Amino acid sequence: MQWQRGDYTISTDPALLDYAAIVAGLHQTYWAAERDPALIIRSVEHSLCFGVYHGQQQIGLARVITDYAVFAYIDDVYILAEYRGQGLGKWLVQSMLAHPELQGLRRWLLATRNAQGLYAQVGFGPLASAEPWMEIFNQQS
Repeated sequence: MQWQRGDYTISTDPALLDYAAIVAGLHQTYWAAERDPALIIRSVEHSLCFGVYHGQQQIGLARVITDYAVFAYIDDVYILAEYRGQGLGKWLVQSMLAHPELQGLRRWLLATRNAQGLYAQVGFGPLASAEPWMEIFNQQS
């Protein structure tokens, strides 16, 4: 799938992914600054990725971890700092939600420390009930 807006493209074509740019971009985030590059690459290879490009340069990414039937988790969403403020992040999330293979899912989840406003604009809200949810959290990953 591909979406175009002016000089910007969002694509799910894995052949376009620039792994060096992705590692560098994620190392600028609060959640993946210390993540091992090999782990970043493995996570990208096993996700439905939405690359954001300005011309040929990769400037952003989002990963969807999904079974394509009932569940999707959005992870590692970033736009490089110099490209923020142009609505690219919102467009990226809207593109993920519009992907034809992800229609009709029962639940979309994500976690964010500082972008609740962005996600609220496209329909996300707090968990209706966190009580049934459980986790094993590994700080090293």
